[in-house]
Amino acid sequence: MYWLFLILAGLFEVIGIINLKLSESFSKLKPTIFFILFMSMSFFFLSVSLIEIPISIGYGIWTGVGASGSVLLGMFLFKEPKSAKKLVLVAGIIFSIVSLKLIT
Repeated sequence: MYWLFLILAGLFEVIGIINLKLSESFSKLKPTIFFILFMSMSFFFLSVSLIEIPISIGYGIWTGVGASGSVLLGMFLFKEPKSAKKLVLVAGIIFSIVSLKLIT
């Protein structure tokens, strides 16, 4: 169950970061509220997951899910530059996340 909380925390982080981009430096109210809401949920689920998961593993996975999800959604939603190098590096992050899960 704690692993599910950790994955939710990572997904809420990605949604929060997307809303941060949409808020345009907090000048738009709705995305700003969504940013605060989703990041709060992300931190809450991260804190709950860390009850059982070691912080070294939990935080690494949380940041990895957030980073890789943000890069991928940035490329597809915001038309940020795509390259094979970026995709290989994101694959490396995902490989690292899976590896962290496997060693625990």
